[in-house]
Amino acid sequence: MATNNFSDENKLGQGGFGPVYKGKLSTGQEIAVKRLKIMSGHGIEQFKNEVTVISKLQHRNLVKLLGYCIHGEDRILVYEYLPNGSLDSFIFDTTKRAVLDWRRRSSIIEGIAQGLLYLHKYSRLKIIHRDLKTSNVLLDNDLNPKISDFGTARIFGDDESRANTLRVVGTYGYMSPEYAMNGIISEKSDVYSFGVMMLEIISGKKNTTFNDTDDHLNLVGHVWDLWKEGRVSDIADPSFGETIAMHEISRYVQVGLLCGEENAADRPTMSDVISMLNGTLVSLRVPYRPAFSAATGGRNNDNLVRNAEPCSNNTVTISDLEAR
Repeated sequence: MATNNFSDENKLGQGGFGPVYKGKLSTGQEIAVKRLKIMSGHGIEQFKNEVTVISKLQHRNLVKLLGYCIHGEDRILVYEYLPNGSLDSFIFDTTKRAVLDWRRRSSIIEGIAQGLLYLHKYSRLKIIHRDLKTSNVLLDNDLNPKISDFGTARIFGDDESRANTLRVVGTYGYMSPEYAMNGIISEKSDVYSFGVMMLEIISGKKNTTFNDTDDHLNLVGHVWDLWKEGRVSDIADPSFGETIAMHEISRYVQVGLLCGEENAADRPTMSDVISMLNGTLVSLRVPYRPAFSAATGGRNNDNLVRNAEPCSNNTVTISDLEAR
């Protein structure tokens, strides 16, 4: 009834596990309804995982699960409705991106970081998201970010810091090298994804579809070369204009590159990331070449930018809000 029998007019998008609809309860509350396709054990597994994980989480930067339905073959998840949709629908849209000026984008980056820190350190369960990307970040009425889609999340024990899996799930371009190639999961897997997202938010360019004339494999490699040459203004989204503080953007780019380093041990924790973003850590380490960039190898191949000035001030996509 809330979705008018799952009418096409109320359809918000179609993801790998089924469509998402807008609905309205009899109380007048607007909701988002995810109707899972139970075509395999993965659909049921995703449903159980999402209910188990997100029902125990409460944070202003995480989407709220209001309830779920099981009826016959139907498996339905009911979320709070966020009218502004996904972050990717803004930053990769030539018109809507102008709404997100630098102040708003930096606030979104910090909000996502706070949500991740909660998942990794302060929630009742220690959660590794495993599919963090711009289409899995939703925006509320005030354009505050909320991390969504916990169907592939992994619950860790209090004394567990990493795990191995034979089933690698996520999205090409956002997966850390140790996870994509060896199935190693840790907090640093999410940190890598966060770093890629940061660079996308700053530049307005998408990592997985990026191409240029310099044969960079992705956006991260492109940003790396510009940053080491001191060309931060060429990294920033042109829609920012010329009145922004370039030193602040340079700091954010540097943090994004630190998060995207090849070796997990070299990446900061989310606690460190937040300290870097708010300026508590004044001097930042110079990043090594990021993983999956145009050149092969990482820190062991003389990829440190030794003359740079530190700032002082794939597998298939598993997402149900992909086409929001």
